[in-house]
Amino acid sequence: MTKIAMKTPLVEMDGDEMTRIIWQQIKDILLHPFVDLKTEYYDLGLPNRDATDDRVTTASAEATLRLGVAVKCATITPNAQRVEEYKLKKMWKSPNGTIRAILDGTVFRAPIVVDCIRPFVASWKRPITIARHAYGDVYRDAETRVDGPARADLVVTYADGRVETVRIHDFDGPGVLLGMHNLDASIRSFARACFTYALSVRQDLWFATKDTISKTYDHRFKDLFEEVFEDGFRARFKEAGIEYFYTLIDDAVARVMRSEGGYVWACKNYDGDVMSDMVASACGSLAMMTSVLVSPDGKYEFEAAHGTVTRHYYRHLKGERTSTNPMATLFAWTGALRKRGELDGLADLQDFADRLECASLETILAGTVTGDLAPLCDLPKVEVVDTKGFLEAIAARLSAGA
Repeated sequence: MTKIAMKTPLVEMDGDEMTRIIWQQIKDILLHPFVDLKTEYYDLGLPNRDATDDRVTTASAEATLRLGVAVKCATITPNAQRVEEYKLKKMWKSPNGTIRAILDGTVFRAPIVVDCIRPFVASWKRPITIARHAYGDVYRDAETRVDGPARADLVVTYADGRVETVRIHDFDGPGVLLGMHNLDASIRSFARACFTYALSVRQDLWFATKDTISKTYDHRFKDLFEEVFEDGFRARFKEAGIEYFYTLIDDAVARVMRSEGGYVWACKNYDGDVMSDMVASACGSLAMMTSVLVSPDGKYEFEAAHGTVTRHYYRHLKGERTSTNPMATLFAWTGALRKRGELDGLADLQDFADRLECASLETILAGTVTGDLAPLCDLPKVEVVDTKGFLEAIAARLSAGA
């Protein structure tokens, strides 16, 4: 069989632990046999990030700006325990945070829907897309410990020499401090991306923060969203028959649980991180979620929205069989290949991505599943297989339909 040709490489960002194992399995079983795969490879595994002082992460993001489409494996954001386990030089920042800051993009996440898996929230009839701001907040923070009694001030020094000081707290004893920031330009880009995406899918857009408590920081998000909406989107939304509205984040959560779905829910960076996991879990599994970072100038980075599946990795190292769900990682690859084909005018590459996704969904519908999906499937009979067996079942179905 002649392999499908590619013109421009994808930026390939390899990752950590069990997802790194699955990454290679997907390439070996589902991609290399069908596609003459071209990638520009960057190893974002934690050992290599440490060895390169994390320069590899920056290089991969810059390559994405140059080539336009990237696909990323899940990676570890180290905590103190990971620093000791991997003997790291320091506690490196989130690679996702670094990449998102360089691309200045918005993350759109939506569940992978299969007819035989019903959401845990009974009212949900249609998928909910989470639009997550991808810059700033706790992902670009500065933080420190306070050892004893101290005064903490927030100090802003302007270029013209003006200084503004805001008292944070008078400490009577030990504590911690956290400083966060965001940029008007990034918030506006986030707003435009959300409004544009909602128009493209003709779905209502919700936006939620906590401006009643954060009367400057969160309120700035609210004001800029309203400004962007009034400046170029209100008339277009009316013409499309869709709605934009703002509400508090706690009210949004309550509304979501009573809704039928079928809308775009825009969230600040950390809120989007948490809420996308909630939506994914409620729809079946964290491994059943698509995720794409879109920059304002049309660069794309597709990724799995979950972690590195550490527990399964340790079992894998002991030689035990694992049934890790590869769907999110697989859909990261299909999303990237489809977008690469779209940008390069390669209809056969786009068609392959569509067929591969259909084959994976049909495999689940036929009752061949990984362990996490078995209790969720509304089927008379299911067969639980390990990860490799699941990928091989998809490959067989794909080959049969080729």
